Amino acid sequence: MKLHPWDEIVRAGIEHIKAGRDVYQQFQCANCKRKQTMDVANTFFERGICEECGHTTNIKKDGMNYMLHMVLR
Repeated sequence: MKLHPWDEIVRAGIEHIKAGRDVYQQFQCANCKRKQTMDVANTFFERGICEECGHTTNIKKDGMNYMLHMVLR
């Protein structure tokens, strides 16, 4: 997964939220390098706890990405 700077992803995410799409924050664990997805839509967390190894990652410092959930018609 490609990681992007905090400000860039938050800015893009807000535009998707305004358009009615659900945004789920993703980050890479700084310890085990596994991709993690937050289970709360439309919220950006500065830190995340890895479900695999329990390590806390500073997402704001390390970067992140997001997943969109939207209905196509």
